[in-house]
Amino acid sequence: MCFLISLVKEREYLEERFGPLESRVEHYDPIYHSSAFSLPSHPVITLEDNVVLRSLRWGLIPHWVKDGEKAQNIRFKTLNARAETLLEKPSFNSSFRERRCIVPVEGFFEWREVGQKKYPYHIRMKDREAFAIAGIWDRWGDPSVEMDTFSLITTSANPLLAMIHNTKLRMPAILRREDERRWLDPSIDNDELMGMLEPMDDTGMEAYTVSRLVSSREKDTDVPEVLEPHKYPELSFTNQKLF
Repeated sequence: MCFLISLVKEREYLEERFGPLESRVEHYDPIYHSSAFSLPSHPVITLEDNVVLRSLRWGLIPHWVKDGEKAQNIRFKTLNARAETLLEKPSFNSSFRERRCIVPVEGFFEWREVGQKKYPYHIRMKDREAFAIAGIWDRWGDPSVEMDTFSLITTSANPLLAMIHNTKLRMPAILRREDERRWLDPSIDNDELMGMLEPMDDTGMEAYTVSRLVSSREKDTDVPEVLEPHKYPELSFTNQKLF
């Protein structure tokens, strides 16, 4: 599962980090905390005539959905796509074969259960660089009301995420740098693609506890404070920050 992400770095950074590419995103505000359940727009990299950075809506609508009501309802079921069943699920199989994408993020949030309580963590790379989550996308509608939407792919947890996301044991499918452009390549076969979705080695990752602001329904959560480390007195130091 991966429903909460952050991306503070600017468009120009993404063009350099993931380029060369054509940018169709003029501007976006820093994303300190974005929840999939609000069905937000997010900068996503796709392959069309060339490699393109553009804005897609989170919550994939398969192209075969019949009407607007069904399209809206299905989005809450397609926020994530499990790597193990990509080829089995009708919602995902054609997108996996034909419309793969890269979702740039700087970090994501997960909850750890300790005792009878859950504690939020922010997970990122130790070098603080943006990284690529494997995704799929689709185009729904007719030419007058087209909507391009995406889903994040998840895989089994690596040791770090198994400690944090210790009830579901899942994590986003993070692409290795050498696989990012290959993930978009239409000539890559299914076996190679599935190999790219194995859990990333956690040696380059780190995590730390953040405040429960991340789950507030009364306050704005898309603010810098949501990324600040927060200590919980009942947790030991090793439970607050994980390497």
